[in-house]
Amino acid sequence: MKKPRVILADDHTFVLEGFKKLLDVHCELVASVEDGRALLEATVNLKPDVVILDISMPKLNGIEAAKKLKKQVPAVKLIFVTMHADMAYVDAAFRAGASGYLLKRSAATELMQAVQSVMNDKFYMTPLITKEVMTSFLNPAQTRLATIDDLTTRQHEILQLVAEGLSAKEIADQLKISHRTVEFHKTRIMEQLRVHSTTDLVKYAVTHGIVTTS
Repeated sequence: MKKPRVILADDHTFVLEGFKKLLDVHCELVASVEDGRALLEATVNLKPDVVILDISMPKLNGIEAAKKLKKQVPAVKLIFVTMHADMAYVDAAFRAGASGYLLKRSAATELMQAVQSVMNDKFYMTPLITKEVMTSFLNPAQTRLATIDDLTTRQHEILQLVAEGLSAKEIADQLKISHRTVEFHKTRIMEQLRVHSTTDLVKYAVTHGIVTTS
């Protein structure tokens, strides 16, 4: 059986090295990247079978990257490996197109199993949070973070870049939009999230895993 072609995405080098050791025998590792935008470029160019990614990554978080990847490379299988056990993140990951979700603390025993499952067109969910998943299906209104889901893709991008410390001009240059457009989106984001300062926006982004403090 042909080895699945895999791209790894995580902003911690030691995590990438650990994943490589876990998968090296059974998979063809075609690339490893450390931010969401590099992941998009690598996936579009290399067309892997599987992408293994984190939620919290620089430049473009894993949820938003997943949405873009499923539009640009629909056949790719996405497996999230993350520290986030909260059902809101699980829900967001599968809504974005994930086929698998597991926690970093169990990756050593579950990662290859997850790859095999998604390659057989099955979904994989870590047993560590399966009970919570069933509860969420029975009570979906209790788990959905409507304020996050209400943000557009562009708003997510701008929120992340603001939280990473970029100025409005730097954001405008990176996204190739006008300074005025950036300020408009930032104002709308603050209104929707009911925050009143850039500091509050950064706190929101960190709290919801859009950026990390490390």
